[in-house]
Amino acid sequence: METRFYLSIFPLEALIASQLPPEQFAQYMATGRKNGSYEKLIFVEIEGGFGRFFDWKHAEEKCVRHEDGEPKHSLWMSAYRTLENVPLDVMKDMYLVTNDGRSLKVEPRKFREPDVARKYWVYQELCPIRPLVVSAYDPATFSEHMTHKDVKVSVPKIAFCDLKVINFDNLEDTGNVGSVYDTNLEHLKQCIMSVTGDDVKKVKNVERSRTESFGYQTINHGIYIGEGREVVEYKLPTMDEIRMNHFDWGRSAMVL
Repeated sequence: METRFYLSIFPLEALIASQLPPEQFAQYMATGRKNGSYEKLIFVEIEGGFGRFFDWKHAEEKCVRHEDGEPKHSLWMSAYRTLENVPLDVMKDMYLVTNDGRSLKVEPRKFREPDVARKYWVYQELCPIRPLVVSAYDPATFSEHMTHKDVKVSVPKIAFCDLKVINFDNLEDTGNVGSVYDTNLEHLKQCIMSVTGDDVKKVKNVERSRTESFGYQTINHGIYIGEGREVVEYKLPTMDEIRMNHFDWGRSAMVL
């Protein structure tokens, strides 16, 4: 039975070996052996066997069927500094998993510059750090800034998503953005002003860590994993595509 390798980027950073295919692994990780919901997670299937940071021999020896023939569900290989040691070119499909174990597969592609320039973006950083930030940088430039060695506070690699932006002129009908903007609205406005004005600051923290309010319905275009300006983009399907092809996931994710 084939051993697969899954890079978890939310809510925990880890590399896990498993003999389960992605959809079954998603169900197992979200709900375990219990009935009912547990937690959502985001993971990427990767090609294994690269480098020396991970013990691939350990996975080969220990990720085997149980005596009763049942496949090995999970073998944890890393839970620290994992993302930074996984090259971008081994990353395959991403899976967005809901609380009840339904998963949406999103294929990777090279980052494409946005068609329309924007004054600011709202990003939820997912791994290895988790602040909610506002930035004047597009995703590729933001990745370059966050992973640049000359920046005083940086990370080797980063996973993040761009969020839907609240309509300050029409708060009653701003769209499905969940509860991420329910508090500190004036603070959010001030953060936006600080990155769109004449000040040199181009990245501003809104919340240091507030991922409990993060939901799939708040994602705008997609999720990005970047190192410098090299960015793997996982663009979410449109609402029409979700409604037509992924309806059960969309309802479970509160996207529809």
